[in-house]
Amino acid sequence: MKMKRVAELLAAEVCCGAELLESEVHSACGSDMMSDVLAYVKDQAVLLTGLVNPQVVRTAVMMDMRCIVFVRSKAPTPEMLALAEDSGLVVMKTSKRMYEACGVLYADGLRLSEAN
Repeated sequence: MKMKRVAELLAAEVCCGAELLESEVHSACGSDMMSDVLAYVKDQAVLLTGLVNPQVVRTAVMMDMRCIVFVRSKAPTPEMLALAEDSGLVVMKTSKRMYEACGVLYADGLRLSEAN
């Protein structure tokens, strides 16, 4: 699925990385606990979270993710957006809750990777 489709499905605002929206992603995860992301997530390209702090961007970079979607209308800070841009990440925000956002993406074919 192209990241452009993720934005469309979630009615998300693209905060940075718009030039990368044609890139493909094949898996996603949702978590507000970065320790769980570090411990359990493998090969996920999209991170859905309601946690807003720079550690989210650092975690996504460390885990080789390509996109962060902030749910519940959470907005990344300018510091987070600068870090994401420097790291080549797409950042979006949506008014949808985590449960709904994950369900919408799953229903349209975005799944966990086979490794999970």
